[in-house]
Amino acid sequence: MPANPFPEAIEEAERFLAANPQAQSFQLIFTDLCGAQRGKHLRREELMAAYRDGRFMPGSILSLDMTGRDIEETGLVWEDGDADRIVWPVPGTLKTVPWIEGRTSAQFITTMREMDASRSIAEPRNVLQGAVEQFSSLNLTPVAAIELEFYLFDRAAALAGTPRPPRALVNEARPEHFQAYLLNDLDDFAPFFEDLYAACDAQGLPARTLISEYAPGQMEVVLKHRANALQAADEAIMLKRLVRAVADKHGLVASFMAKPYSQFTGCGMHVHTSLARPDGSNAFTADRAEESTLMLQAIAGMMDTMADAMLIFAPNANSYRRFRKSSYAPVAPNWAVNNRTVSVRVPASTGETMHIEHRPAGADANPYLVLAAVLAGMHHGIVNRLDPGAPVTGNGYEQPAPPMPTNWYAAAEAFRASNVMKAYLGERLVDIFATIKEVEADRFYAEPSALDFAWYLRTV
Repeated sequence: MPANPFPEAIEEAERFLAANPQAQSFQLIFTDLCGAQRGKHLRREELMAAYRDGRFMPGSILSLDMTGRDIEETGLVWEDGDADRIVWPVPGTLKTVPWIEGRTSAQFITTMREMDASRSIAEPRNVLQGAVEQFSSLNLTPVAAIELEFYLFDRAAALAGTPRPPRALVNEARPEHFQAYLLNDLDDFAPFFEDLYAACDAQGLPARTLISEYAPGQMEVVLKHRANALQAADEAIMLKRLVRAVADKHGLVASFMAKPYSQFTGCGMHVHTSLARPDGSNAFTADRAEESTLMLQAIAGMMDTMADAMLIFAPNANSYRRFRKSSYAPVAPNWAVNNRTVSVRVPASTGETMHIEHRPAGADANPYLVLAAVLAGMHHGIVNRLDPGAPVTGNGYEQPAPPMPTNWYAAAEAFRASNVMKAYLGERLVDIFATIKEVEADRFYAEPSALDFAWYLRTV
């Protein structure tokens, strides 16, 4: 057996079992390339073996599309006989699962290694770890926080494929209108949010500001920034799982689809980043954004690689419905200060709080890959001393800018051709992810939809 890459986690598991003698069920979580959480249920007596020796998982799990079907074209299925790899528990992720009633349960995140102990090159957490390590040569550490937007739906309607906002949990009201930051919406769903915050506290997730977003039933939860980018992405994965589970407990469906309604705004994953010096101070510190050369170079790199990485930021067919003018979703690689019409925004801040908000990614994207692509862009801009040009003033939707891929196929083509993405994320990873999404797109568009019949059945 290969050596355990996280021996310190063994003691963590021992302490958890001693402190939680009632815990009997443990969920092993592995996040695939598409961002879906897969895994196993373990009994209490199996936990220590998983922490000491890891658990076997078929390598083909890295080839799955969003429906869970193998993509044989990746070369990860039959070419090596669907051989096992080993997943190892990630330190700091063993947490109770408070939303499961009737028994005590827990969960932990895993990461994959090959049988020779090397990192699996197509495993998204490993891809992010490689992107983070690029900054060591600059003597800098990425700092990151992730904001996630989501919709709450009426359960019956959502499961029937006709989503609509749910009735309030404390009265019979049903949100119907654009109402940004409306406190009534938060009050109407207070039982859900109380349980959500309680579950976050139980799992040590740094959930902060809760916002009722622009559309009916749309919410946003902000996670506190972390000086460990891997931890920030781990926590985004845990938060998505937690939100869905707590919503289900209250008879609701929570979804991170990028664009569930044509008439309402989509759901984004906004990534806030900065870089820390060895003493922990913010390397972007300045009185004005234009005075931080390092930050401007990072912004320029994000803009320069945005089209290349769009397949990561918008990985699904539904993702591209989100990109519309005047929709709070960006449509061009541009930047500005305190302006939400652009793709790279410097929020209103000064001094030590100076940072970048990256806005293109949808909430449906894989947090590990999104953050890896963002950091790749930042590093690319810094080492090549790129210049972002002047910031946008006014309405960024109405100002000329280079195009971004506007559909799934174009994004896959740009990603596959990107030498920068290959250099930072790995040539094999680029090929595998592009292949998965190309085959998935072919499968998706081969299926006639209800709209096909509504538009064409009697008119062509």
